[in-house]
Amino acid sequence: MPLDPLRAARLSRRTVLAGTAGALGALALPGVATAATADWSRAVVDSTMKRWTPATLGGWGYTRGLYLYGQYLVYRRTGEKSYLDYILAWYDRFVTESGISNGFTNLDAMRSGQMFPLLYTETGQAKYKTAADQLRRRFPSYPRTSDGGMFHATSKTGQLWADGVYMAQPFLALYGTTFGDAGYCHEEAAKNVIVYFDRLKEPGKGLLYHAYDEDGSEPWATGAGRHSKFHWARAIGWLGMTAIDLLEILPAGHPRRRRLVEIVRFLAAGYTRWQDRASGRWFQVVDRAGDKDNWLETSASAMYTFLLSRAVERGHIGAEYGPVAAKGYRGVLSQVSTGPDGLTDIANISEGTNVGDSAYYYGRKRNTNDFHGLGAFLIMNEQLAR
Repeated sequence: MPLDPLRAARLSRRTVLAGTAGALGALALPGVATAATADWSRAVVDSTMKRWTPATLGGWGYTRGLYLYGQYLVYRRTGEKSYLDYILAWYDRFVTESGISNGFTNLDAMRSGQMFPLLYTETGQAKYKTAADQLRRRFPSYPRTSDGGMFHATSKTGQLWADGVYMAQPFLALYGTTFGDAGYCHEEAAKNVIVYFDRLKEPGKGLLYHAYDEDGSEPWATGAGRHSKFHWARAIGWLGMTAIDLLEILPAGHPRRRRLVEIVRFLAAGYTRWQDRASGRWFQVVDRAGDKDNWLETSASAMYTFLLSRAVERGHIGAEYGPVAAKGYRGVLSQVSTGPDGLTDIANISEGTNVGDSAYYYGRKRNTNDFHGLGAFLIMNEQLAR
């Protein structure tokens, strides 16, 4: 099977910790994570499995799919069969021998489908390919902007949200590799990331706006660019992780690889510019650190750290970004702790978020163990903590 993102080599733990060990040692408080004390991926997965059974984990949706993809990465490293069994039990609530009953009327509904090709590869069970085929067949008729960007939802005519590419395009690219449909799938996935990026980029800051509306009819879409006004952290993280994932999947000669690398370089420079120097993390609205109500958010910080680390490792960006990743890792680990019940907690994760103004972003709930953050943490930690 061609190289998939799960088998990618990782930036070594020793390399990362060389830049963080002293700082983490200074932060060592009772119950707070340090880089060398535990396998924090196992701790997060074990704690989550104790808190929720597959039946109580929640319904079909992108946050559970994100988390379970992270758990799958931990399974692939550890070989812990109970981790895979848990994932299969959750998916089998929705997938039958006939596939899955879902209209896929929005990109969010597609994210959990990322696991279909992976579960088929793991188990050989035809039902996972059937479900994957159903999702694949949705793409040609899914509505798009005039330049080919998939609407965030069929009800959100002409709208591109930076979140959306991560929900759909990694599945599409992986499907193409797994099932011999690379021509359409690789091209369509890469094109969408590029269209989204071109509509949302802010070159002066090295950041992305949260959303774009093709006809400018949304109240948040003003000005010539017809995009929203704010640089919301997690939206930027979603698009960055998509670019990295596609670079793992697309063959070396694919004509869109160069643009994807350019996107990664653009974001790496922006992440570096706006990283909070004291904490190593990033703010909810990335470029407005001075606003008193703004706050440092964990899931986006994990996403940015993942991109920087993987991009250095792959040679997409220079080694000078390694210390930025190391500082980000330190910052994310500062939000991990062990509670009185012995279970692991991750704090300061933004709840699900739509497009809004600064007060809306600042006012989002700062959750502990929100699945946005649990999933992003596992993806980051499996890249870094080896």
